[in-house]
Amino acid sequence: MLFHFRKPILLAAASLLFTAIAAPAQAQDKFDSKLLKNGKYTLACYSVNGSDASVIGTFTIDINTAGDKLTLTTNTALAGLEEWKDTAISNLNNFKPVYRASHSTLKDMVLHFGNDVTGYYVDKKTKAKTQIKEPGNQYFIDSYTYPFLLSLLPLTSGYSTDLPVYEYKPENKENLKKAVVEEVKNSSWVSKYTGKHDVWEVTVVEPATDERSVSYIDKQTRRLWQVDMWSNGQQIRMVDTETDFNSVKAPFDKDLTMKMVKGGNSIISGQVFARDFNDNGTVWSKMQVMNIQAKQVAPRGTQVILIPYNDYFKEWVKVNESQRKKGREGIALLDEAAQCIKSTRVYDDEGHFEFVNLMPGEYLLYTEFGYDHSYSQTEVTGYTDHYINGMFQGTSANTVNRNYSTGTSAVVKKVVTVNRPGEKVEVKLKKTRA
Repeated sequence: MLFHFRKPILLAAASLLFTAIAAPAQAQDKFDSKLLKNGKYTLACYSVNGSDASVIGTFTIDINTAGDKLTLTTNTALAGLEEWKDTAISNLNNFKPVYRASHSTLKDMVLHFGNDVTGYYVDKKTKAKTQIKEPGNQYFIDSYTYPFLLSLLPLTSGYSTDLPVYEYKPENKENLKKAVVEEVKNSSWVSKYTGKHDVWEVTVVEPATDERSVSYIDKQTRRLWQVDMWSNGQQIRMVDTETDFNSVKAPFDKDLTMKMVKGGNSIISGQVFARDFNDNGTVWSKMQVMNIQAKQVAPRGTQVILIPYNDYFKEWVKVNESQRKKGREGIALLDEAAQCIKSTRVYDDEGHFEFVNLMPGEYLLYTEFGYDHSYSQTEVTGYTDHYINGMFQGTSANTVNRNYSTGTSAVVKKVVTVNRPGEKVEVKLKKTRA
């Protein structure tokens, strides 16, 4: 749970989630602001212990560039704590901080940056409020923003630089620290959805705190795919969940699709079963193997799913089949699309099911169930040689019949068309094992 972590690692985790596009430095020429892209990203946060990684929350980051300002807004949802919001605004010309605010169940903090850093910090546990005023006319970047800015650096193999970073903490004697880009090297990162990406592996250390992070930044897009951070003997990992990735381009009309599955008077009904044949199609196998129970119906309670097979769902199915062939994760449905899928269950011991209130159109039916594949097989146990008057006449096989049963499963898909209002369509959802 989050509240078991020490405060430094939580603060560092919150800041490191921005390592998505970045640049810090002591001068404008160290980064390229043209690499910045507006958008919203969600990172899953894990606590890592050896090979085990436990989810502890998410960070949703909104990146916005308007006028001469860069604004980062983050909604943080961590286990054991109420969700909170952070805002960081920087000057887009030199990335010096302008404003920083954080409001959570743990603290309230507001900072204004200029010739002086002014503002306040409220510890909600102790109720102590600290007024802040200290010099701010030297060059530095905000601790909340600097990991995000790493991608704007002129990254290349062997690149390194130092970054002056301001991070306010009530217990700090000095709020200005140094972050060192210690190492940059070639690497790769594999997405569940989009495959392999060439990345820069960027290692950053903070000598004052002995904290270290490794970020994986896409070479082409400068997107942050993953960041690992170590602090006080603990490791935090943040991974881009790619919530913006959607390769299904067909539009979706929820009202029209919902009407398709609820606004008509047509019916699709039928039976679900599996039919076994021999393990191969040779004449010899047909002589040797005979099924004991060729037709086996789906058991009562088996779920059957009906998908209104419009252009959106057709493309979604095609994309997911392509993803699986590549060994990648399937594409999630839109929430409103998932709400339009109907399901029913086999209601008797004969494998029967029924869908009602359907409009004319195409529907994809899907089900899966387990059953016993039972068969009888003739096996050779030996051979007998035959002789007549001492002369060899040939050899015959000694056989025995044995019965076997193995557990297997059936997955059935079928496209069904309802042609007219009020029509009742009978279907057989049959899985053939050949």
